[in-house]
Amino acid sequence: MQRMTPSHLPKGAALPQWAARIMDVILHLGAHRTATTCFQNYMRRHSDALSRQGVGFWGPRVTRRGLHAGLMENFGNEGLGARPQALSDKLDRASHQNIQKLVVSDENMLGSVRQNIRDGALYPRAAERLRNFGRAYEHCVSAVLFSPRSLETYWCSALAYGVGRGVAVPDRRALRAMALARRGWRDVICDISAALPGVDLRILPFERYAGRPQAMLAQGVGVTAPAEAARCRENEAPRLPHLRRLMMETGRDASVLPLGMGRWNPFANDEHAALRELHADDMMWLAAGADGLATLTEDSHLDEAGPTPTLVTYNEGRSDELEERQLARPG
Repeated sequence: MQRMTPSHLPKGAALPQWAARIMDVILHLGAHRTATTCFQNYMRRHSDALSRQGVGFWGPRVTRRGLHAGLMENFGNEGLGARPQALSDKLDRASHQNIQKLVVSDENMLGSVRQNIRDGALYPRAAERLRNFGRAYEHCVSAVLFSPRSLETYWCSALAYGVGRGVAVPDRRALRAMALARRGWRDVICDISAALPGVDLRILPFERYAGRPQAMLAQGVGVTAPAEAARCRENEAPRLPHLRRLMMETGRDASVLPLGMGRWNPFANDEHAALRELHADDMMWLAAGADGLATLTEDSHLDEAGPTPTLVTYNEGRSDELEERQLARPG
């Protein structure tokens, strides 16, 4: 690959078009509670080995220090979606390095767990947010990585994570509306595709890749991924005893939570059935080609011996919320 010298590098508005010719930017959008922290920490641990392959990485420790200033808060205004100067400068510096593929990973590009719980919906403003990023990374983005997760385990994990960080516990009516809502991952994927038209959208199901960041990197980015011996377990959702303690420490009434020692399961049986049905429909749509909008990336060569993981095997580190015998059911 031919490189330009620093004195001949384009500046300002010409930089993204030039960068697109020499560097692929790959956005890893998450979603939340789909082992994003595990993937980001893996990329940081192996940054030196990956840099020798021409792979760069920007995670939240980089993106949330002004790099994406304004892009996550301001919508509906073309000017507000322009490239922040910090991003322009960092792309400029990256162009001086031997980076052929730059992986940018930040699940907050889509939205937040807090907002999802408040709205009772999956990333309802994803399209608006990502249009900002499309303008900011103009002509640079070659691919997007996205990991949908079984909706029943996603919402259980998201609720425990959010409530543990101060979000109010939704009442029974709000929980039921959340479970019976018809917005699923198909809608989110359609929003991503509409906001970033023409970008290669690669779907890596959480149940297949959770705890296996090397497989996600290899399949999603197409590089030789440094091996790790053990599956990754990080940022797990708090179990009920821990969740009650977190609520009491912040002066909240923990009695709204059910009794039990396992993971919090706030949904009734028919609500679980509705979430499973919607997720199954979404996965069937992906397996059938997703109307040409996205590619379902299945890893047929697991890096560990043993049976294929089931749909509910890992949380952010593990997702066994619905498999444990001491599970608390709502009263």
